[in-house]
Amino acid sequence: MARKPTIFKFGINLSVIDENKYLDLNLTVAQHPSETVERMMVRVLAYCLNVDDGLEFTRGLGSTQDPDLWQHSLDGRLLKWIEVGEPAVERLLKSNHTADTVIVYCFNTKSDVWWEQSEQEITRAGIKVYRFDWVEICTLASLVSRTLQLSVTISGMSAFISAESGSTEISWQELS
Repeated sequence: MARKPTIFKFGINLSVIDENKYLDLNLTVAQHPSETVERMMVRVLAYCLNVDDGLEFTRGLGSTQDPDLWQHSLDGRLLKWIEVGEPAVERLLKSNHTADTVIVYCFNTKSDVWWEQSEQEITRAGIKVYRFDWVEICTLASLVSRTLQLSVTISGMSAFISAESGSTEISWQELS
């Protein structure tokens, strides 16, 4: 019998300072049985960084066809295709033909090697790639519980995240 996903409920008080955007989000996130808490939290962070009408979590690891997040317009056009981790370049190039914008958020110890091997093709295709610091993501993951209230303040290339159990600052760099 296949293992079922673990369900997490996040109440997020989100402030995106540079965009003058202040929202209260209630997210239900399914953690795939093979997904780490770190990866799940990068998905949540990617959601916060791209929050907009029509943005939604997909089946993610449960489907080889879907990204982790995507955003559709009211007329069904695919606006954003958002991947977490180190996806295959071929997959990114294919998605680049169907979506207006393709974004990758890499975060783990393999991301340097992945970027070294993929940089030229990804940069040529105009795909946006951001890298989080692995140690900071591990600290964020340590705050997680099944039901969690978060305060997330984003300014520039960093986010300050506070929960009842502690707080952390996450920074990222733009690779392309």
